[in-house]
Amino acid sequence: MKIFKKPFGGLRKQKKNIPDGLWSKCPSCSQLIFNKILGDNLKVCPKCNYHFLLTCWERVDLLADADSFSEIASELNSLDPLEFSGPKTYKEKLEQAVEETGLKEAAVVGEAKINGSSVALGVTDSRFIMGSMGSVVGEKITRLAEIALEKHIPLMVVSGSGGGARMYEGMFSLMQMAKTSGILAKLKEENIVFISILTNPTMAGVMASFAGLGDVTIAEPGALIGFTGPRVIKQTIKQDLPKGFQTSEFNLKHGLIDMVIHRKDLKNALVKLIYYLS
Repeated sequence: MKIFKKPFGGLRKQKKNIPDGLWSKCPSCSQLIFNKILGDNLKVCPKCNYHFLLTCWERVDLLADADSFSEIASELNSLDPLEFSGPKTYKEKLEQAVEETGLKEAAVVGEAKINGSSVALGVTDSRFIMGSMGSVVGEKITRLAEIALEKHIPLMVVSGSGGGARMYEGMFSLMQMAKTSGILAKLKEENIVFISILTNPTMAGVMASFAGLGDVTIAEPGALIGFTGPRVIKQTIKQDLPKGFQTSEFNLKHGLIDMVIHRKDLKNALVKLIYYLS
């Protein structure tokens, strides 16, 4: 008689494969969230309020009135003036970004209406080479500001750019910092309001140029905002950094930005700002 018997396996069920794309894990609290619930909540974690990435078109849908957005400068394409080479050439990186995002560049700009009021609206998308600013992104932001200047309507730019000035274009990308800053100075002379909306992340040359020059600067909760990242700063100064350094809340406390607004409240806040400042 056998002392040990093979466990009875009649009640075992075959493991079912869960289709990809049904769940997302919150980077902040590790909560697993059903994507339908996440989408219905504007891609904000229902447990900890972490704001997930939105694509540029999701941003447009969030802020602009339905079917009111009219894109401009969509014909512009990035060139490779330096013939940049490395493990991947710049041309290969552009082709990959286009394939992965469906975008032609890291910025989408155009005219829109917000609660019936005309605005010039631009959005950068961090999925496209980290939302970095090359010659095309700089030109798009400049053309958008020129429309605001011509039609005397508010300018709004939503920045999600962790890459700053695009190194693959060298001086051509650095020139965009001066160009975008220059056109914003013209708007200021004409008393045309520029509202800058910072999302996670907004860093480097983008933050050091147009994103940091808003008449009103708004940030989403928990966004990383600064020039150089905290790890590099810590290594440079050989000191521990304050808790929450470079987050929206830290920057609000120290006067760099004007408001931190939850995504669900952003459009209503913009409607009020347009009313009071236009």
